[in-house]
Amino acid sequence: MNTLHVDLANRSYPIHIGPSLIEKSELYAPYLDGRQVMIVTNETIAPLYLDALRRALSGWRHETVILPDGEEHKTLSLTEPIFDALLRGRFDRHCVLVALGGGVIGDVVGFAAAIYQRGVDFIQVPTTLLAQVDSSVGGKTGVNHPLGKNMIGAFHQPRLVLADTTTLNTLDDRQFSAGLAEVIKYGIIRDGDFFAWLETHMGALLARDPDSVAYAIEQSCRNKADLVALDEREAGSRALLNLGHTFGHAIETGVGYGAWLHGEAVAAGMAMAAFLSERLGWLCASDVERINALLIRAKLPIRAPASLSAERFLELMAVDKKVADGRIRLVLIKKIGASVVTGDYPATKLRETLEQCRDPA
Repeated sequence: MNTLHVDLANRSYPIHIGPSLIEKSELYAPYLDGRQVMIVTNETIAPLYLDALRRALSGWRHETVILPDGEEHKTLSLTEPIFDALLRGRFDRHCVLVALGGGVIGDVVGFAAAIYQRGVDFIQVPTTLLAQVDSSVGGKTGVNHPLGKNMIGAFHQPRLVLADTTTLNTLDDRQFSAGLAEVIKYGIIRDGDFFAWLETHMGALLARDPDSVAYAIEQSCRNKADLVALDEREAGSRALLNLGHTFGHAIETGVGYGAWLHGEAVAAGMAMAAFLSERLGWLCASDVERINALLIRAKLPIRAPASLSAERFLELMAVDKKVADGRIRLVLIKKIGASVVTGDYPATKLRETLEQCRDPA
C-alpha cells in the first residue's frame, strides 16, 4: 500500500492506494470513532464489493443505501433516498457516509454529506479508474442539471480516500479507457515526464499490469493533491484540472447524460483544446500529434459528435462554472507539461475549433 496526503491544514486527509484495501477495518477506524456509518453504493457495485465493506465495518453500526447506476441518474432526486435513510435511522451530525462506487456515487454522496445537517463527514472508496485518479480527490461534489453538468454542488473534502486497485479487475474496457483520459490530463497540464512515461507504458496499462496501473494512479493523485493543496476552492491554479472539461461537459449535456462517458468527453475536449492552442500559435504541431496519438492508443475519441453544431456547443459552454464576465475561460496548452487558464483568445478561433473538431456528419 502506498499513501499520499492532501495537505489542507485541519482538513488534510490520506489517499491509500493498493490491492484488497476495502476489507481492512484498520484503515477506516481512525475516521469512524464509534459513530454511525451509512454506506451508499449502486446496483452494479453492491453485488461485487458491498459484503467486503460490510465485513470491514462490522464493529460499527452501519446501514446501506443502494442507488441506480449511471450518469443519467446523477440528479438532485438521487440524494433523496440517502436523506430518507439517514433520517429514518436517526443518524446525527456525527455520522459518517461511505461512498462505494465510481464518480457518480462519490459526487452524489459527497454532496449529500455536505448538506445533511449542514455537513457531516464522508469517506471515498472509489471503484473505477476515473474515480481513483480524479473525482474522489479534492472535495468537488455535486449533481447535474438538464442545462449543465455539475452545476449544483459544494466543496466538501473527504476524511479518507481508499483506492482499492483490486476493484479495477471488474471494470470493463470502455470504463477503464475513460479513466485513462484523466490520467493523460495530468501529463498534459503539468507533468511532461509522466506524459512520456504514459507513452512508453500505455500498452501495459491497457493490459492492466498491476505495477503500471498502481504507478499511474499514484502519480495522478500526487499531481491532483498538489494542486488542491495550493488552491482548494479553484481560485487559481487548480482550474488547470479542467483541461478538456468545458468542451467535454458540453458534449455530455448535448448528447444526453450517459451517452458518452465523462472520460470520453474529456478526451475529445482535450484534443479540441490542443487544436485551439495550436491555432493560437502556442502549441507546436508535434505536441498536438503526441496528444492525439496517446488518446487514440488509450482507445479514446479525439473528435466531438457530429450532432453538436458550433452554435449548440457555444450555447452549452456558456452555462459553465468557468465562465467569467461573459467570457468562456478555457484551459489551453503551451506545451506538454505546461498549461494556462485564459479567456483571452479570438472568438473566431474558438468557433473554428468547434466546427473542425467534430466527426463528419
